[in-house]
Amino acid sequence: MNLRRDVFQAIADPTRRAILLLVATQTMTAGAIAANFDTARPTVSKHLSILTECELLEQHQNGREVYYHINARKMKEVADFIEPFRNMWDDRFNKLESIMKNYKSDK
Repeated sequence: MNLRRDVFQAIADPTRRAILLLVATQTMTAGAIAANFDTARPTVSKHLSILTECELLEQHQNGREVYYHINARKMKEVADFIEPFRNMWDDRFNKLESIMKNYKSDK
């Protein structure tokens, strides 16, 4: 059975989130990415493989080097999914702030 990983499983890992932050502003090789972590390069390669499989990263080859860059369209899909939850929590915190202000002014 071949199970496909979910985007949210991929971003659940803190190392993979850190990799996404690294490549968000620049294209990088696996070696350049791995240099930012205190872990074995094969471990970073596995993280890159998962991020690529989930289409959060794209790769292209230039000579012998493979470069990784963020897939902005896929990241937008994630952001679009999360946005309603962000709005809901913003509303809740605003209501709580209003209640707390009223509570303080009553004292």
